[in-house]
Amino acid sequence: MSASQTPPATAVPGDDVPTLLVKIFGKDRPGITAGLFDTLAAYSVDVVDIEQMVTRGRITLCALVTAPSPAEGSSGTSEGDLRATVHSWAESLNLQAEIISGRGDNRPRGTGRSHVTVLGHPLTAETAAAIAAAITGTGGNIDRIFRLAKYPVTAVEFAVSGAATEALRSVLAPEAARLGVDVAVVAAGLQRRAQRLVVMDVDSTLIQDEVIELFAAHAGCEAEVAEVTAAAMRGELDFEQSLHARVELLGGLDASVVEAVRKEVRLTPGARTLVRTLKRLGYQVGVVSGGFTQVTDALQEELGLDFASANTLEIVDGKLTGRVTGDIVDRAGKARLLREFAQQAGVPLAQTVAIGDGANDLDMLNTAGLGVAFNAKPVVREAAHTAVNVPFLDTVLYLLGITREEVEAADTLVG
Repeated sequence: MSASQTPPATAVPGDDVPTLLVKIFGKDRPGITAGLFDTLAAYSVDVVDIEQMVTRGRITLCALVTAPSPAEGSSGTSEGDLRATVHSWAESLNLQAEIISGRGDNRPRGTGRSHVTVLGHPLTAETAAAIAAAITGTGGNIDRIFRLAKYPVTAVEFAVSGAATEALRSVLAPEAARLGVDVAVVAAGLQRRAQRLVVMDVDSTLIQDEVIELFAAHAGCEAEVAEVTAAAMRGELDFEQSLHARVELLGGLDASVVEAVRKEVRLTPGARTLVRTLKRLGYQVGVVSGGFTQVTDALQEELGLDFASANTLEIVDGKLTGRVTGDIVDRAGKARLLREFAQQAGVPLAQTVAIGDGANDLDMLNTAGLGVAFNAKPVVREAAHTAVNVPFLDTVLYLLGITREEVEAADTLVG
């Protein structure tokens, strides 16, 4: 074809064009899809739409095709022949066939497209019914449902049209809390596949521990520090004041305690998988922490993080002074760092994901395109875009539309 030529436009059937919906059901085996279209090819039909799924070894294959033209020299049509041939082919393979006449393509989907991800442990029939009813109640239509993962949680995704994302989120959030499941609602579109920046809190998010409490255990003041930490995370105390009060209790500790604390840090289950998978997908990953660089720097090196920022314990003459140096990473500081990381990464804020558990993470969660409350305090769960309440950090991948099979396939790759 010369440069001046253009290919003919593919015909899209109008509402008045006769079409046939061919549905095939039965035990799956290789060759069913090819066999159906080989059978249809004899009637010179055009394929308008195809959808296929396999559940526990049973196939459901749907093909929307244009109705065949009348046979040459015949006063009738060849639709009857097509029906008979498809049924005969299906019976030969112990399959069932259904053919429904109609006109045109699928009806246009309503404006407003969203992905609704549901995480259940387990996912009950009651939950599925309630979520589906809630979606319908907003005026949304469920276009498609498919499973993202079967462990460590059951994760399914609803593709929904006809309802605004925010309206869906406002209805589904309280319903999810009532049902005891996690539901995330994100807008559909190309941005979901674009490169993203994921920024996490550290204490009780990326790791299972509160780092300052690990230091406090070595200073013999763990109970006092833990009480102040809990109050700060609930939003009952100003974070900067509570930080100074807790760090002051560490004054006089030998600097060798830093290495001991690093060895005591425990990553949250799924943390390595989350970071490794995101990096393989080309995402950039960072952490911001109200804890200390003496720990986050080691985590950055260990996990290959792109960004890391935290407070720094002052050490003089081999001893902790009970003070921190530099700007304090507090609630406002975390949001500011998210913006700075996004600018450095060349990623718009709409394409950022923030994950955290405490009140000092709220500004960051609300600044990000998607804020995820991970096993968070009630005040944080209520304010975040979505919440994850299972102890596996890699479940956040499902909120981004990444399936368990894709995660496992990536793990088989070298490097």
